Amino acid sequence: MRSKAAPQPSGLERFASAGKGRGLRARRRYAVGELLFSCPAYTAVLTDTFVFRSDLYNRITSVLFLRKEGLSKCGRCKQAFYCNVECQKEDWPMHKLECSAMCAFGQNWNPSETVRLTARILAKQKTHPERTESEKLLAVKEFESHLDKLDNEKRELIQNDIAALHHFYSKHLEYPDNAALVVLFAQVNCNGFTIEDEELSHLGSAIFPDVALMNHSCCPNVIVTYKGTLAEVRAVKEIEPGEEVFTSYIDLLYPTEDRNDRLRDSYFFNCDCRECTTKEKDKEKLEIRKLNDPPPAETVRDMIKYARNVIEEFRRAKHYKYILCLNPDSTGLVELLEICELSLDKMGAVFEESNVYMLHMMYQAMGVCLYVQDWEGALRYGQKIIRPYSKHYPSYSLNVASMWLKLGRLYMALENRPAGVKALKR
Repeated sequence: MRSKAAPQPSGLERFASAGKGRGLRARRRYAVGELLFSCPAYTAVLTDTFVFRSDLYNRITSVLFLRKEGLSKCGRCKQAFYCNVECQKEDWPMHKLECSAMCAFGQNWNPSETVRLTARILAKQKTHPERTESEKLLAVKEFESHLDKLDNEKRELIQNDIAALHHFYSKHLEYPDNAALVVLFAQVNCNGFTIEDEELSHLGSAIFPDVALMNHSCCPNVIVTYKGTLAEVRAVKEIEPGEEVFTSYIDLLYPTEDRNDRLRDSYFFNCDCRECTTKEKDKEKLEIRKLNDPPPAETVRDMIKYARNVIEEFRRAKHYKYILCLNPDSTGLVELLEICELSLDKMGAVFEESNVYMLHMMYQAMGVCLYVQDWEGALRYGQKIIRPYSKHYPSYSLNVASMWLKLGRLYMALENRPAGVKALKR
């Protein structure tokens, strides 16, 4: 949507936040649950799962990211799906970047989500040089890149993405020079958003410039939710005039050290919010088994190190093999479940089941069970997860709400209607 002079939200203003750079500030009071603003995606791409598996892709519209039946395919590539002809025409300026390449490369067409999103940004900047409806408060070209903070590994990854961009998008794209592309990829890495459905499943990635203006806190006063490719920002605490609006960039389940490791790695800063200063929830999140002979501190430290390593190992295995989206019948799914179960057995000798590292691996195991339609297995893990989730996450957490939703649907699938209704009400 074009907007030459899009008005700024009347109750909000951009300002210079002390020690944080740009920020967003309230000009009036907002009540809990109130919508501060909504922002359409500047551009967006579906996740790899829906691009490389046509049987899944056809459940999601390529423009709105909504699940629908009876969608129409692109007649040429057969990989993009639309509600109607108007929807297809609207998407063509973006889809033409990929359509002919999909046909030419066939199964070898496999640019990453980041590469596909960056290609669309370049195309959008060419076709819409004016400020868009998504940029009322912050323009894409103003994004921070943190270029001076990139280490050699991150710079090498960006060069790999640039090579893939040139390889897959040669026909319909005009490229700036390499230095400008490095900046753009760095901006996307720091300012991109993951679009999720009501169960917090990954649907795709997008750019929401105005949402990117908000700074981070582990004690946020707003949350971001999605209706397709529309981001909505709602208050989860009362916000007074003059108060800065904070969202969370990361999953709040984990202890302080883990959260700040993630913030430093992805966004190049440490958080100084009350939660990170007091670390008051860390002890509960890292709960140790109550034994007659408590494990030595060194044993606990070693197990925490093991837990962090196995979480990274699982992430890499899932990403590298594309197991969940490309090889549903492969033994890879069994291998992933074995990683979860073995790690849970080992960690369980030291950690309580409410320990966040135990919960992480239970959640991954639940995801594998859901994928292979093992409803009983998924339910067993979900039942163990829900109460600790309710303790560790804030009361407004979407993670808790989505877990109740999963449990409700599982109970219904297993014909336990009373339990299903109760979970869905929660």
